[in-house]
Amino acid sequence: MAKKKKAPGGNTICLNKRAKHEYIIEQKFEAGVSLTGWEVKSLREGRAQLVDSYVIFKDNEAWLVGAHFTPLITASTHVVADPRRDRKLLLHAKEIDRLVVAVEAKGHTCVALALYWKNGRVKCEIALVKGKKLHDKRASEKEKDANREKQRAMAVHKA
Repeated sequence: MAKKKKAPGGNTICLNKRAKHEYIIEQKFEAGVSLTGWEVKSLREGRAQLVDSYVIFKDNEAWLVGAHFTPLITASTHVVADPRRDRKLLLHAKEIDRLVVAVEAKGHTCVALALYWKNGRVKCEIALVKGKKLHDKRASEKEKDANREKQRAMAVHKA
């Protein structure tokens, strides 16, 4: 039997790199996403953005707000596609309760970090986060620079 080759770039569809810069990530969760047909086709092409997306809670349900899925011209000819519609996240009731309590606490919010494929389904990695202050951002930038310098020194030392 031939082994199935993995797609280049792995299973990740898109990342929210800005969230890691803007927030302190406290806890991560994996959620399923309720999608329509044209959205799945669009995700297979890698046409999604999570830059300004966040999670809200209404009626004991979690909703992904602000994610942008660019519709394909060929896949959505007969459908009126709304690229910024709210999408339902599929979580267990206990997880939703835990997140709702945490979000109601001062300074916490819930954002989407990544979209990826898992067993043929689209999953969304969401995180409970707390906003960084300006001095926290500066400290993390200094740490990144220091790590980069270490890597350069190690590369020079090996050569």
